[in-house]
Amino acid sequence: MSKFSPTRRIAHKAILSLAAGATVLLAAPSMASPWPDRAIQMVVPFPAGSSPDTLARLIADPLSKALGQAVIVENKPGAGGNIGTRYASQAKPDGYTILMTINGPMVTAPTLYKKTLGYNPETDLAPITLVGTSPNVLVVPMDSPAKTVQEFVALAKAKPDTLNYGTVGPGSSSHLSMAMLEHQAGIQLQQIPYTGFPQIISSIIGGDIQASFMVPGIAMPQITANKARALAITSLEPSEILPGIPTMASSGYPGFESISWDAMYAPAGTPVDILDRLNQAITQILTEPEVSKKMAALYFTPAPSSPEQLSALVHKEKKRWDEVIDRLHLSLD
Repeated sequence: MSKFSPTRRIAHKAILSLAAGATVLLAAPSMASPWPDRAIQMVVPFPAGSSPDTLARLIADPLSKALGQAVIVENKPGAGGNIGTRYASQAKPDGYTILMTINGPMVTAPTLYKKTLGYNPETDLAPITLVGTSPNVLVVPMDSPAKTVQEFVALAKAKPDTLNYGTVGPGSSSHLSMAMLEHQAGIQLQQIPYTGFPQIISSIIGGDIQASFMVPGIAMPQITANKARALAITSLEPSEILPGIPTMASSGYPGFESISWDAMYAPAGTPVDILDRLNQAITQILTEPEVSKKMAALYFTPAPSSPEQLSALVHKEKKRWDEVIDRLHLSLD
């Protein structure tokens, strides 16, 4: 028999009910909010006007519309992209920080900066999707006697250690691509580092340097204007966005490949459902004809992928470029 009277039992139940309700109210703030419910930061570890910055801004607006929240591009340049990439890798993995980066910080930087990089691409970042790819272009001055790769190699062999080439720094794709050609062709050139490709193309036009592997966005306007000459591109197959230019592979160097690519990542630990939604949204954006047209104008081919495909690409690229870096005994620590 209960020790409470009917009236007290009713009051007791009411108190328990209120307590339960209070518990639910207290628990409510800890429940996950629908994602996204605020602006998303898209980190670009390169300056405004760079190819990853341009691609990021091309994607940001349609991605904002797809997700229903603003996507704000934040440039955090420095150290060849390593500073901004490190920043993104250390961000809270809640879906509100994503990263648009290139192959350098993901592929070659871990080998070049073994002691000082400050992040591990494989464990600190989660792949979302590959965004786009672009071959590099081997460029020489318009008055160069070399009109083909074979003639350039012959010229270098005839004048060992006298021809020079421009790069955007030791360990950059422009440096490693030429190092790969030097090894395969048995030639030796002198590296001249510059701060950027605009300075390199100016030096090529002026005849201060004899060659460079360059991004097409900077090189092609000058090549089209007959101020510089393209000898070859670095994709294995001919490129629709760079028609009429032979590949290095077809110019006597089978397997010669040096592709620039941009990709999207998030901090490791970002929920899988958020990564999946980002992948689906960006993939849809990259298949839009208008976006493809704008990317082609930048000499990029849209290349959406699964996270697994992006990881496989990084592993394949890292193995190949590690061989080049090890052969050069190159370290930037």
